[in-house]
Amino acid sequence: MSLINEENTKKLQNYILCPELSIHNPIPEVIPRKYNEMRLLNLPRGAASTKLVPRRDFLTGKVISFVEVDLEDVDANAKNSTSMRREPGLLDEITRGSAMNYPFWPGGGFDEPSKEINKLSTEDFKIEGELLSLPPGFKHGYDFSKQHGFKEEDLFKNMQPNDNVNLLENLEKDLDVLEWLKLTEKESENKELKTNTNNNNDFTAEFKDLDDQIMSAELKPVLEISSSKKGVVRTEWAEMLDVTHDITDFHERIPCPAKKFDFELDTFQKQAILKLEERQYVFVAAHTSAGKTVVAEYAIALSQRDLTRTIYTSPIKALSNQKYRDFKKIFKDVGLITGDLQIDPTATCLIMTTEILRSMLYCGSDITRDLEYVIFDEVHYINNRERGHVWEEVFILLPDHVNIIMLSATVPNTMELATWVGCTKKRKVYVISTLKRPVPLMHYLYTGAGGKSKDSITLLVDADGKFLHQNYEIAVAKKKAMQSKSKSSFGGGSKMVQNTSLKQDQNTWIGLIDFLKRNDKMPVVAFTLSRNRCDINAQVLQSIDLNTAREKGSVEIFFQQCLAKLKPPDRVLPQVLTMKDSLGRGIGVHHSGILPILKEIVEMLFQAGLVKLLFATETFAMGVNMPARTVVFDSHRKFDGSEVRNLKPGEYIQMAGRAGRRGHDQNGTVILLCKVQVPYEDEMRAMILGKPEKLESQFILRYAVILICLRIESIKVEDIMKFSFKEFNQKLQLPAQQKQLEVAQNKFSQMAELGEHLQPLCKFCDLGSEYITEKQRLMVRAA
Repeated sequence: MSLINEENTKKLQNYILCPELSIHNPIPEVIPRKYNEMRLLNLPRGAASTKLVPRRDFLTGKVISFVEVDLEDVDANAKNSTSMRREPGLLDEITRGSAMNYPFWPGGGFDEPSKEINKLSTEDFKIEGELLSLPPGFKHGYDFSKQHGFKEEDLFKNMQPNDNVNLLENLEKDLDVLEWLKLTEKESENKELKTNTNNNNDFTAEFKDLDDQIMSAELKPVLEISSSKKGVVRTEWAEMLDVTHDITDFHERIPCPAKKFDFELDTFQKQAILKLEERQYVFVAAHTSAGKTVVAEYAIALSQRDLTRTIYTSPIKALSNQKYRDFKKIFKDVGLITGDLQIDPTATCLIMTTEILRSMLYCGSDITRDLEYVIFDEVHYINNRERGHVWEEVFILLPDHVNIIMLSATVPNTMELATWVGCTKKRKVYVISTLKRPVPLMHYLYTGAGGKSKDSITLLVDADGKFLHQNYEIAVAKKKAMQSKSKSSFGGGSKMVQNTSLKQDQNTWIGLIDFLKRNDKMPVVAFTLSRNRCDINAQVLQSIDLNTAREKGSVEIFFQQCLAKLKPPDRVLPQVLTMKDSLGRGIGVHHSGILPILKEIVEMLFQAGLVKLLFATETFAMGVNMPARTVVFDSHRKFDGSEVRNLKPGEYIQMAGRAGRRGHDQNGTVILLCKVQVPYEDEMRAMILGKPEKLESQFILRYAVILICLRIESIKVEDIMKFSFKEFNQKLQLPAQQKQLEVAQNKFSQMAELGEHLQPLCKFCDLGSEYITEKQRLMVRAA
């Protein structure tokens, strides 16, 4: 062993130290390549561009021959094609897609790239005259004069005229069925002999268009049904259904519903479900708490029965979280995708914000292939100045096979929005609205300030929507009497901004809470239009306890179970400890500054009835199905980012609509606090009884959209702008503008020409207008 070791050691020493060895040569050693000619015969297989399709006899079903047809979208994938037939992407990108993917081709008015290519012909390229078709050394070249290739749909478009069987004629002639079958078999055999001798290239000349024969056939009317119904408003792309007449044959028309409900459906819900069964676009514009969610639940049940997918979009995360909890109890396969978390992103029913859906469409998510319904909740959020353009982009980008369901509060121009969606997607939209709220609202003015005035409340608008002027004067008189020592004038309200102290606010809230408890008006949602104000109001009510000992125990157990998901240092955060104390007393806070887990705890405790008083901002009213018995407005004025203004009618109705629980309350109670002054009467009328704002386009052309269109090339920026809601409204105004132009031109043509003595005045006017235009241009450049 020692000799072997010494020998190996010497060899290793010589190998390392000898400079003549290749290890010390700085020039790398080149290993000669071994040529293998057989590798040239192994070519990578490309995707097949054609396939064989059997051509059958339409009467007997026997195969006559085979025809080679062209395949579309060969080698198409997510990186080079917008077709639905392209190869699926990676499994990791199935839900959210990839920024490098192409989006699927939008449905509606967009012309597919294949249609543009099909318009081209060999005649446009002048192949026979200018281009060579015979390679050097070959005897024959490619003959472009013959039309080669068929598409698979061409086989079903063409059919021999004798293949149409008129069963009515056979019955009139009393022809025996067996004899008729024998005749058809002989005819089919004769056809086989004829067709086998013909060339496949003459296939299209042998058949006539089946569609033309069907359309030209005379149809005898079976039932005489009137084409229009009373109470129905109809346009080319939208139709408003009449909800005044009840549907008595609902169960006969849907004998096997996808989902059964434990209660009797309203008329508008039945109409919406009937249209969903027909796979139509539906726009439900109903009052708050009317039951729009029933339509969404039935659509989800339909898609799960059809083994397809549904996406439910909402404008805010709070609504997404709440809908996930609600749908999870009804349907098992439900997922949630928000900016904060993802839960089962491959589920058949996905709940997400609209921005997430827009990102999925731009990134070519493969979930879009199986998508049957997209439900847009609170679609009137399209009016939002900052985010409304997201809804427009999603409507434009959705493919043809996706059915759209829109849920919205009542807005004045539902038909206008429905017509735009229908015109953009080339599908008719059925609009269904409600006539009134299921639970009427009663609006009050609270002029109390605690103490003896804690019961100072006045009815302002009754359940029938009647404004009570005398009661308004009484409320003003009460406030004057209470503030008689003050130097400020409260005659009908003053626009002077006046603030109250924390002690005054505390007394006001303590007096109001005592009044609500004694009159059984709990639970209460107090809309406070400032996050800081929500926290302050909860802090000044530390002496208030609205829960019993048993309810406190339930809150404590639930809170500790939820906190177990957090790390130990996070469980002792100041906000967590403060929220735990206030929730134990039945008081909650809900706004965007609260931790997401705490907001979810507050929502679930409020649904369970363990939160009796909730201070929330405006976002809590955005579709969250958490109705209360009473809604209180801390103030009727808000800061919208640029100015302090009164609440708009749509904003007020959205928040006030949370009052009144269907099936529990006869009326909903809405209370407006008058801490310092009573608002003007005209302000109250406009805010409570005014009509909501019309839906208007907030479309903006983002840089991201431009870059995506430049990368894809087949989708143009001009097309997206052309199908926007803003452009649609401008097109609607064109006829009226053209009429105005014609009237102006007629008036101008009838005017007498100016005399020579007025010509200097015309020149002066032209120079003056040119001066003003140039001045404006210079001022803009200087700014």
